[in-house]
Amino acid sequence: MILRLSGKRTLSKLNAFALVVTVALGSTLATILLSRDVSLVEGILALALLVALQYVVALLGVRWPPSQRLIKARPTILLRDGHLRHATMRRCRVVESEIRQAARSQGVGDLHDLAAVVLETDGSLSVLTRSRLGDGSSLADVVDDGP
Repeated sequence: MILRLSGKRTLSKLNAFALVVTVALGSTLATILLSRDVSLVEGILALALLVALQYVVALLGVRWPPSQRLIKARPTILLRDGHLRHATMRRCRVVESEIRQAARSQGVGDLHDLAAVVLETDGSLSVLTRSRLGDGSSLADVVDDGP
């Protein structure tokens, strides 16, 4: 019930902070259920505090956009105009086969047919073909490390 009250963002694809909160929620719940040293009221208070912390951080990100740089990473371009960015891939620990797999899953056989492959903040790869990219506005929030 507490998770439902906290909103959909608590259970959405996780950034690093949300993952830590989720693990802490699980650990706290396990402690409540398994430890005789923690009362039910203390456990519920701890759960409510963690959910409130997650809610405040999400609200801060919405109300004060500069805080987003502290809370979560920005998406990163790994391939642009059909050319792999090997230095960026090394830094992000992504290998070429992962990019090729993402392209195949979108029905693209040749990397040169791609406008961009973006490593998203949740670790997934977004594949943008030249026809789907349009004016490039979907890349406005992406880290572009050059050629």
